[in-house]
Amino acid sequence: MEDKLGQIKVTVVKGRHLVIRDFKTSDPYVILKLGNQTAKTKVINCCLNPVWNEEFCFSISEPAEVLKLEVFDKDRFKADDKMGNAHLSLQPLVAAARLRKILGIASEGTTLRKVIPETDNCLAVASSISWVNGEVVQDVWLRLCDVESGDIELKIKWTDASCAAPSR
Repeated sequence: MEDKLGQIKVTVVKGRHLVIRDFKTSDPYVILKLGNQTAKTKVINCCLNPVWNEEFCFSISEPAEVLKLEVFDKDRFKADDKMGNAHLSLQPLVAAARLRKILGIASEGTTLRKVIPETDNCLAVASSISWVNGEVVQDVWLRLCDVESGDIELKIKWTDASCAAPSR
């Protein structure tokens, strides 16, 4: 049985140094998965450094799951090409949100936790979880796996308010 903890807003900000899957470029999009919830960004045509700035909401249950993402190259006449995948444990974000609530932290810009690149995440660089504008926020750069290069930037916000959930 799962206990609902809250919700997160995941903003797929941008990608950098994505791999070429067409002749000279790619048409990337991202699919996010959290448990049985799925969301997809729009396709950015002819770009290896795309900017999406698209926000998606997901419900978080206990135990906190792993956010998974896959990047694909949109093709018109054949199956879309894989451009890499990544995953991020949401447990540090959930723990930081609980800590903030317990301690009653209200100081703007307070760092609640630092997450370093490890085997249970695909972080490209260390990431801080902070209290910003009344929200628990984590900015991450995820290194894509199973490809030669590529990183995806995400901004994740913990929210106690409800937001529209992605498709199932």
